[in-house]
Amino acid sequence: MTISEIRNRLLAQLGSTQKTPSRPASDPGIFSHWDLPDQGSATVRFLPDGNPDNSFFWVERAMIRLPFNGIQGQSESKPLVVYVPCMEIWNETCPILAEVRAWLKDPQLEEMGRKYWKKRSYLFHGFVRQSDLMEPEKPVHPIRRFIVSPQLFNLIRAGLLNPNIDELPTDYVKGLDFKIVKTHLSGFADYNKSDWIYKQSALNQAEKQVLTSFRMPNLDRHLPNKPNEQEQKVIREMFEASIGGETYNPEKWGEFYKPKGF
Repeated sequence: MTISEIRNRLLAQLGSTQKTPSRPASDPGIFSHWDLPDQGSATVRFLPDGNPDNSFFWVERAMIRLPFNGIQGQSESKPLVVYVPCMEIWNETCPILAEVRAWLKDPQLEEMGRKYWKKRSYLFHGFVRQSDLMEPEKPVHPIRRFIVSPQLFNLIRAGLLNPNIDELPTDYVKGLDFKIVKTHLSGFADYNKSDWIYKQSALNQAEKQVLTSFRMPNLDRHLPNKPNEQEQKVIREMFEASIGGETYNPEKWGEFYKPKGF
């Protein structure tokens, strides 16, 4: 895949909707750039996907957030959230979004519709070349994963569409680094100062050694499993229970989908 082919595919996708990001679970293999200090930065080098069938060097993830008013049978349980995969990850129609989409056109249901709309994020991997983040635990595998919000992804994509970039940013010799800069805007984390470093930079000897010692991972291994027919029925049941203000039922759904830490 060349930079020109990537640009053509990105331009073809620009009409697609992009929503709010999801916050990932803790995992030492994931570089948690959201924990950078205010005004802190990290320079990363994205690597190609190990999957030769992937046209890009990232994969897209879409999850649906199902809130519940506690856990059934626990009188002191607090509200919780269960994330379930959206079928659009596999380019199939999502029955939940098919229903929620109509809500967004109704002023009285729009707020509810946004609550249940898919949360989009993007998975990359590569090297962390510089970072202001103090990490208590370093992963064994030196190729880190990056879970990128739509805001940050838009900045990555904008650079890829820059006609001044002649080579793929993932090229081992002529590639580019990306600098993540975290600031705050109106009390929320903001990454608008992030951008590509428009200077070609070859991988160093240590990074080259990693690529000869470790097999390049497939990013889609970190996507959720595709729900089978039974699991899709469970998702639908949980969706309806969530809308009805019910509590999470671990006996019925715990085998399939559960809240973090349950």
